[in-house]
Amino acid sequence: QVQLVESGGGSVEAGGSLRLSCTASEDITTTSCIGWFRQAPGKEREGLATIVTRSNKPYYADSVKGRFTISQDKFKATVYLQMNGLNVEDTAVYYCASARGICYYADIGIPSSAYDNWGQGTQVTVSR
Repeated sequence: QVQLVESGGGSVEAGGSLRLSCTASEDITTTSCIGWFRQAPGKEREGLATIVTRSNKPYYADSVKGRFTISQDKFKATVYLQMNGLNVEDTAVYYCASARGICYYADIGIPSSAYDNWGQGTQVTVSR
């Protein structure tokens, strides 16, 4: 099973930017999709963005559309999440995960239940 390692988290002031990386232990096209999720204390895990690895097609949750951008570098086996315009509500642990089947649904977005392989997470803290 592919192993995923997140990096790039940290602390930033409101309005700032961060780029998260998710590096896989093997060719990312062995997965269907790789997605980014976050979980804040006391809240459910939220799907933010996912990318279909073979087609390079991205999907976004409405909450981050226009601020976050997902991309991939197949040669580096890495999926990125560029986050701009960060605000305090973006503070959370961010995870990447891979899916082997359908990973995005028009009516429910990016459900975590569709992803079966998870990284360890990276903390993002946004201060005022």
